[in-house]
Amino acid sequence: MQKQTIGFIGLGVMGKSMARNIMKAGYPLIGYSRTKEKCADLITEGMRWADTVQDVAVNAEIILTMVGFPKDVEEVYLGEHGLINQAKAGTYLIDMTTSAPQLAKKLFAAGKEKGIHVLDAPVSGGDIGARNGALAIMVGGEKKDFDMITPLFRTMGTNIEYQGSAGSGQHTKLCNQMAIAGTMIGVCESLVYAKRAGLDPETVLKSISGGAAGSFSLTNLAPRILKGDFEPGFYIKHFIKDLKIVLDESEALGLDFPGVSLAKSLYEELAEEGLGEKGTQALYKYWK
Repeated sequence: MQKQTIGFIGLGVMGKSMARNIMKAGYPLIGYSRTKEKCADLITEGMRWADTVQDVAVNAEIILTMVGFPKDVEEVYLGEHGLINQAKAGTYLIDMTTSAPQLAKKLFAAGKEKGIHVLDAPVSGGDIGARNGALAIMVGGEKKDFDMITPLFRTMGTNIEYQGSAGSGQHTKLCNQMAIAGTMIGVCESLVYAKRAGLDPETVLKSISGGAAGSFSLTNLAPRILKGDFEPGFYIKHFIKDLKIVLDESEALGLDFPGVSLAKSLYEELAEEGLGEKGTQALYKYWK
């Protein structure tokens, strides 16, 4: 049976690798991003280029989005020429951006009115997970829609979990970002301490990454820090956005998280110094 045509909107650091893995699995792909030149390799590999979001909406049966900020999500989905207004009834729309849970619920309701299936499915694993098809995918929406899309999710991820009704995927991703926020502070502080104490940071890393302190950040991002590689697997500017959403949602729930507030303030200082386009591991530069 011929596989359904997949649309992909937002072919950045992670989206490009996710789209490539979808094509490798044999799905026809139509893609749109703000800068066509950055997608030249995908086009060469067989992706059909779309000139607009509307072009994707009318030519794909399942459409994934991986854009930057909630305002971008809202524009792509709810704009006059956006997905909700242009896609055919029966289309599946899956937002994989880390966005606001309340916006995910709004998109689900808008899609429901038009017979369009909407899922929120943010991911974790950074550029490494995206390249390797090993992302964690956290999904909110109707269970039958999740079951329908799971084979497609498996082309991009290995840890795929249905979390509940619309917005649940986004809430779960916020939990993920909270855990990372504290971990990244610990990783950077430990490397700064090791260097100041006269230790060999690489040898220290061998010891602590395999012990109780072990984490994705320690295993994958700490080596980048030691090499002076601060290019993004995940942008600081997007992490600040995520932590702001965490704090907004936490306030609505009557919760106060000083650890998240501290992490957000540290990253904001780096962004003010012009490092917003660097990866989250560039937090190390706060102590430099």
